[in-house]
Amino acid sequence: MKSKFLWMAVIAFMFFSCHQSQSSHSEEAEQDHEHEAAEEHEHEKVQFTAYTANFELFAEADAMVLGESANILAHFTFLENFKPLESGKVTAKLIVNGKTVSQTLNEPLRKGIYSFSLDPTVSGEGKLYFEIETGGDQFEVIVPDVDVFASDEELEEHHDHGDEPSAVNATVFTKEQSWKIDFETALPREQAFGPVIKTVAKIESAPGEEEIIAAKAAGLVLFSNSNLVEGKTVSNGEKLFTISSSEMAENNFAVQLAEAKSNYETSKANYERKSELVKDRLVSEQELLNAKNAYETSKAVYENLSKNFNESGQMVKSKMNGFVKQIFVSNGQYVAAGQPLVSITQNNKLLLTAQVQQKYLPLLPEVNTANISTMHDDLTFTLDELNGKILSFGKSAPDDSYLFPVNIEIANHAGFAPGTFVEIFLKTLTNSKAITVPNGALLEEQGIYYVFVQQTPEMFEKREVKIGGTDGLQTEVISGLSADERIVTHGAMQVKLAKATGTLDAHAGHVH
Repeated sequence: MKSKFLWMAVIAFMFFSCHQSQSSHSEEAEQDHEHEAAEEHEHEKVQFTAYTANFELFAEADAMVLGESANILAHFTFLENFKPLESGKVTAKLIVNGKTVSQTLNEPLRKGIYSFSLDPTVSGEGKLYFEIETGGDQFEVIVPDVDVFASDEELEEHHDHGDEPSAVNATVFTKEQSWKIDFETALPREQAFGPVIKTVAKIESAPGEEEIIAAKAAGLVLFSNSNLVEGKTVSNGEKLFTISSSEMAENNFAVQLAEAKSNYETSKANYERKSELVKDRLVSEQELLNAKNAYETSKAVYENLSKNFNESGQMVKSKMNGFVKQIFVSNGQYVAAGQPLVSITQNNKLLLTAQVQQKYLPLLPEVNTANISTMHDDLTFTLDELNGKILSFGKSAPDDSYLFPVNIEIANHAGFAPGTFVEIFLKTLTNSKAITVPNGALLEEQGIYYVFVQQTPEMFEKREVKIGGTDGLQTEVISGLSADERIVTHGAMQVKLAKATGTLDAHAGHVH
């Protein structure tokens, strides 16, 4: 009996296990079928890129099919600084055959990113509009040629991979990455670009901007204060030195001033006395005239001495607002009349003297502007930015040099210092057109130059280019790039570093 029950239990267990196995296989098959159906229903992402004067739009969206909801992940970037739209109301409108579906979002999903969901009501080709309200201003970005398919079958029939970006030489650099750095893209310039003469120029004070003050008489130099040093700011009329001769037997200022004062007072009294006597005809008109001349002469001598001298000696004052460029004497030093004491400069305008080789002599008459680069911080300025102008160029070489001078005057807006040197690019007039890119867009490896060409706002191709001359700001591209290809102009090195970490799948999409 016990064996019979045991057999019955075994048979029941085997039946239950078999039934469970069949149920499990059935559930797995059903799940696989559902997964396959979901995969079939899920479409590849499409990407939209549009530019206005103010914004860059980059959007990843589901392919739009009638009756299905399509998600649009839109990235909005200010072109002024290539930073994200952090706040504002954005409305997405899809217009197809006169029918409109729209959604308005009052704030971004994250800085710069808005996630829309649109349900197309008609199929056909339409346009996608984004209306932006931020900071009291309104903007509009339009994406043309947006397709809405009638069914999944029509989508599959019309699906065309087209000329997809090659991942072999491309780098994915997301908008979130670019927003965190100094990043910018732009189209190359197509502009007149002639021969450029690259050389070095010395900075000097412009004529009229500097004055050398000399001693008016011989004596010992006494500094007015101990803070009189090179670089010190001085004002017009400020006392700088005293030249003393009190210890000297000759040309003693105190004696000369006392003598001039005595002569002035004596001639003044004599003139006033004779002015009264002439009324009674006690002196002649000629005697009065002689007394007047003596009085005016002595007055002029005394006033001149008292203005520039006192009992201590000659007072040396600044004749302009500026700063002390150079002091030629030391405290207590003996100086002769006419000897330079100090130079004062305003440093508002500067003179750049560039030296040009003889081979460029035929180009000098065609030089019309220049770019100027500092050597200590590698900044470059245009001549217009410095309110500058080209004054002249040498028609012959100096006796001590085979180089020809080119003189340029600039306003000192950039903190240039007289006596230092700058790198200068002399630009010539030309009718020749060339494609140029900012120098910051170029990267170099072992003498080969390349740029990063934008395929999408998040994908960039490393492209070798052949370059020509440079004007310090722009470089001519001879081959490898067309004028309608957008390139990275700021942040190219960061894109290069991103490439070094490995190429990502261009179709992987965003994970937010």
